[in-house]
Amino acid sequence: MEFAALLVLELGPGEVHAHTCGDREWIVLPLAGGCTIRCAEPPSARPSPGHRGPAPDLAPDPAPHPPARPDRQVFELRGRENVFGGPTDFAYLPRDGQAEIGSAAGGRFALVGARCENVLPARYGPAGAVPVEIRGAGHCSRQVNNFAAAGVFDCDRLIAVEVLTPGGNWSSYPPHKHDEFHPGRESRLEEVYYFEIAPHGDTPGLGYQRVSPSPAGKTDILTEVRSGDAVLIPDGWHGPSIAAPGHDMYYLNVMAGPPGQPRAWLIRDHPDHAWIRDTWTGQGADLPFHRPRAEDATP
Repeated sequence: MEFAALLVLELGPGEVHAHTCGDREWIVLPLAGGCTIRCAEPPSARPSPGHRGPAPDLAPDPAPHPPARPDRQVFELRGRENVFGGPTDFAYLPRDGQAEIGSAAGGRFALVGARCENVLPARYGPAGAVPVEIRGAGHCSRQVNNFAAAGVFDCDRLIAVEVLTPGGNWSSYPPHKHDEFHPGRESRLEEVYYFEIAPHGDTPGLGYQRVSPSPAGKTDILTEVRSGDAVLIPDGWHGPSIAAPGHDMYYLNVMAGPPGQPRAWLIRDHPDHAWIRDTWTGQGADLPFHRPRAEDATP
């Protein structure tokens, strides 16, 4: 992918991963477990208009590590047990920065990135500040954790959200696209879907993902997805994401587009299927997947 990027880290107890940001901004998002992040910001990092800044409860650099330098931020991410355990806290890493990601107990962590032009400051994002949205209704209902949606968390190009879909439901429906830039109507965004599917006892979960050709692209995919799979969507109508009955589905959406357009998620529904939205009035949704925890409250 030219603009959007995803890296999933599996860290054993005490293991540390060194990460070079390069020409991309990144967010470290715990999928399972917690971690400590030490980020060396580039000298050009400056607060951007409207950014929320580091959380007041930013953890100090623990011994035996040396004292933090003025250009170094240290973030303790509490994380979560798994992706179905509610929103998590996260950390933003700037373009041209360097970071070390370590986990005392081990865990799994997603690094979501976007090629960008501007250097923003490293920051902490508390779980309690993540807006949770219910989209759709009935068998098309799903929960969206908008941790890095446009207008929620300040990034230069990156847009990222988590979607949780009850088993048996169709998500990312009706099919939609964002592969052409039409000011105020549609964004031009690449997208990565990363999946985790809940098992049933010892039976692994599965789901299906559809991407069909659009006027702007030829991507044509119908594939079975399991935990750890990713689907790359440079263009095309995407949806549905289908969760098999009895197997709740999680996917992480990572989106980014070219420079010169606003950071916005503007989509166009497939004209053959947009009518489904009119049927949702009055239907309920068996969501959300979690209830807020006191320890996740925004400071």
